[in-house]
Amino acid sequence: MSRKLTCVVVDDEPMAREIMATYIAKTPNLELIKSCKNASEAILFMQENLADIYFLDINMPEITGLSLAKIINTKAKIIFTTAYRDYAIDGFNLNVVDYLLKPIAFDRFLEAIQKVTFNKISNETANDFMFVRADRKMVKIDFNSILYIESLSDYVKIITSTKTIVTRETISSLEQKLASKNFMRVHRSYIVSFKNISSYTNEFVEIEKKAIPISRSYKESVLQKLAEV
Repeated sequence: MSRKLTCVVVDDEPMAREIMATYIAKTPNLELIKSCKNASEAILFMQENLADIYFLDINMPEITGLSLAKIINTKAKIIFTTAYRDYAIDGFNLNVVDYLLKPIAFDRFLEAIQKVTFNKISNETANDFMFVRADRKMVKIDFNSILYIESLSDYVKIITSTKTIVTRETISSLEQKLASKNFMRVHRSYIVSFKNISSYTNEFVEIEKKAIPISRSYKESVLQKLAEV
């Protein structure tokens, strides 16, 4: 079973959030993981979580959707929603996937999701590797060789089937590079390869006889993904 695309809705209007939640629930390949009433709430969520799609209302008080879009990680897809046509040009200048004018019809919503899906497939087939800085050079790492990634204070270890690479990159930056590549965050200090998990409990996953803890904040999403296999 393919992984659902995780969604975050940010809108100061309760009815608008409810409509988007309904549309997402009606779309089999989508999952709503957070509904935010303002950009500040979304920013707090983003500090500890990643999503595939952000639905952003543009005209929000204090921090607009346009400003929020500029700080969302580059792997995520952005779909703007607004009642004002005048924002369309600004939205597309930010290279968002689509721009939905309220009131949003369900068929128009699905059209935007199809654009996201097309982009996602294109991105996933583009590369099966990444480069990280290690030993004063950029080292190529095949995604298929990665077993797990561990963060240790000011550096990160990437454990592969043949070697261990130490890099100064943050675990969050590596998580973005590995988005939609069959990896998942199970702890603030660990990312694991989904396919290399040999067993699991409610407390840990096991890879190559190493027990990797599942933290409380990630437990629900991790166990749900494992149950879907």
